[in-house]
Amino acid sequence: MTTSQPSRASLAFAKVKRALSPRTYRKSLPTYPGDFEGRFDIEYSASADGQPDPGEVVWTWVPFEEDFTNGKDRPVLLIGRDSGWLLGLMLTSKDHDRDASAEAHWGRFWLDIGSGAWDPQGRPSEVRLDRVLRVDPGTVRREGAILPYALYEQVSRSLIDCHHW
Repeated sequence: MTTSQPSRASLAFAKVKRALSPRTYRKSLPTYPGDFEGRFDIEYSASADGQPDPGEVVWTWVPFEEDFTNGKDRPVLLIGRDSGWLLGLMLTSKDHDRDASAEAHWGRFWLDIGSGAWDPQGRPSEVRLDRVLRVDPGTVRREGAILPYALYEQVSRSLIDCHHW
């Protein structure tokens, strides 16, 4: 009795099908309702209790602006709440000072906040002010750091200025 081997075409089809299938971690994420628009109460309630709170920098999945079904893990400064969602501002270690006019042309505004425990390499960070993210508390991977209150106040004032509140 002979067993037939799968053809090269069927193996290639199976490989493509696997590559195009959604990853299981994507299925477990809640549907992202979109970035937050409008005003909200900025709050600072940071505490090292293992729960994500406004005033803390946490690591979580951040959807891309152009396609909410894709994104990447990155640090986010939590700044408020919207029903069951936390609200946050994404951080980057990329220096946008050199291209500030180009970023502003596209409506993106950044504020330097220096380095902190959220970046294991100690790189200086910038926080993006014009995009307010919704963060599901259940998808936060870990607390990165509590932002000092004086720096949080600076971010808050810059956020208010950016949105003309």
